[in-house]
Parts: sequence; C-alpha cells; structure tokens
Amino acid sequence: MASFCPHSSMGITEKAHAWFELYLTGRSYSVSWLGQSSTVHHLATGVPQGSVLGPLLFAIYTTSLGEIIRSHGFSYHCYADNTQLYLSFPPDDHTVSARISNCLSDISKWMKSHHLQLNLSKTELLVIPAKPSIQHNISIQNDFLSLAPSKAVRNLGVVIDEHLTFKDHVASVARSCRFALYNIRKIRPYLTQHATQLLVQSTVISRLHYCNALLTGLPGCTVRPLQMVQNAAARLVFNQPKRAHVTPLFIELHWLPLAARIKFKLLTLAYKVRDGTAPIYLNPLAKAYVSARPLRSSQDRRLAVPTPRSGQSRLFSCIVPQMWNDLPSTTRTGASFSIFKKLLKTLLFREHLLN
Repeated sequence: MASFCPHSSMGITEKAHAWFELYLTGRSYSVSWLGQSSTVHHLATGVPQGSVLGPLLFAIYTTSLGEIIRSHGFSYHCYADNTQLYLSFPPDDHTVSARISNCLSDISKWMKSHHLQLNLSKTELLVIPAKPSIQHNISIQNDFLSLAPSKAVRNLGVVIDEHLTFKDHVASVARSCRFALYNIRKIRPYLTQHATQLLVQSTVISRLHYCNALLTGLPGCTVRPLQMVQNAAARLVFNQPKRAHVTPLFIELHWLPLAARIKFKLLTLAYKVRDGTAPIYLNPLAKAYVSARPLRSSQDRRLAVPTPRSGQSRLFSCIVPQMWNDLPSTTRTGASFSIFKKLLKTLLFREHLLN
C-alpha cells in the first residue's frame, strides 16, 4: 500500500496528505527466530499488522471497488475484508447468471491490479426466491470460478438459509451454547454462584442475544431450542435440577425470556430511529406518524403503520411500528435512551415474568 496514498478527492490534502505519505513509505521487515534475524526486505504494499490506521486505510484503498460493483447494477456492503453483493431481479430474468459472472470477473481483475486476491473458497452464492415454489436455475461458470447456489450461508456469525426460516441458525446457536454449558457444568462444583453467572452470561447468554432481532415473527417451535438453552443456563447458575421452574430464577437474575428480549431489541432500535441515532438504512422502515389534522396525540411519538400485505408479517417495517405504538405513552416519550431502556425493561419484566 506504500504506492497508494489518500488524495484530495477524499478530502485529504496538504499536511494531512504528507503525513499519510510519510507513514506509508520506507517500511521494511525482517523475521527473528532463536536470536537470528533474516535479511531486511523493503515493503512495497501493506500497513503494519494490528495498526490503528490499518482498517481505515484499507477502506480507503478499496473505495474504487464500489464503482465497479455499481456499474453492474449490484448493491453491496463491506465489512473489513468481507464484501457482499446484492441483486434483486424478477423470476423470469435469464441474464442473472451472466451478470453475476461478469461482475465477479471484473472484481477479480480489480483485485489483481490492487495486489489483493479473491478468496474462492469463501465465495458463496445464496438465492432467496420471492416464493418457496419458485425455482431459479442459476450457476456461475467462468475461467476462475465455478459457483452453485448454497442452501445456507454464514454472514458475520448468522446462518441465513434460502427461505429465511433461520432454522439452521437456531440449530447452530443452540449447539454452540449447549457445548458451552456442558463445559461449565463440569467445573460448576468449583465455582461460586456469581462466577458461574458471569461465565454463563459471557459465553451463552451473549450468543443468544447476538442478532436476535432476526428471529422476530418466527414460529414458537423454531425458537424453542434457544429458550430451552436459556432455561438450562439459569438452572446451572443456581445449580438447580433439570426440571426446576425457571421463572423465579429469571426474576432473581433479572433476565428477560427470549421472546421479551427480542422485543426489547426491536423497540430500542425503534427509539433510536425516532431519536435520529439509528443506522440510516432503518429510517425508511420506521417513519413518524403524521396526522392529517392537529391532534394532541401528535406529540405522542407514534410511528406510521403500513398496510399489511401477504407474506410481509415478519418485516421490520410492519412489526416494529405496531409494537411501538402499543407501548404506554410514558414509555415511548422517555426523555433519554437510558431512561427509555429502563422503563421498557420494567414493562417487559412485568408482562412476561410477574403476571
């Protein structure tokens, strides 16, 4: 990366530009082993591993990749060195395979010219049909890649299947959590209750909470394995038998059941949308309700509820506004995010555990 330096088109000029240039040029490395060092070699590309500026410079370095992706009509999302392409198309579009192939070919050429490499072993294709009955015959064949649609792919720890049932994700999370509980159970006689609680919360409960908003609207039988994991975790903290009633344990731990925790996550996102602190891509999904004439409820911080359509019952834009409007006005109008979370958790705690 030494040959590259951020330029004025990115708003980096004069002293800042000179500082980047000085930081990136003239670097070298050697390997030390058992007191012996190898010959020093000059570094023409890259930044120091683990450096604070590394992620920022990599993002700047790969900025031009977005232009290539957009030129093929794709949307995209980048996270570190992970790039995801998105394409929406009608079921009768027979040019999809060629479009994907051409786009990937141009990406591969761009990477070679920028001293990067497309990881073919981690390149996956997921086709999500508009209806389960629709079958797409999509396959990618070119000089460097042969790619067929996968039934499920992993995206930042979340397993997404082609029909968005999330059964594979639930099974994966439940399996990893049960393994963690199994290991903790073996050392439970040597742990205090407090130490066990901290260990369970960091290794099990945190996994149950990760991206749990994606499970909204799923059938109870699908998410039940995760609730059973949470029940087992509570029993392990208090060293209770397998069939001990968990509600008193949840109250003692101040844990919300899985369904309530998912609702808590969604409503905190809704508050951030109304407060202007949520990611911008959520703003069109939760719009403020605007009355046709002035009403006292106009100051009630309600959200507009769209007209539901078939097959959209799990959409964020359909579920969250109704869920938000059902909250008591005193909760919706919390003066700050911390106050809102406190009021919301108390409300959900009473609704799911104390009734």
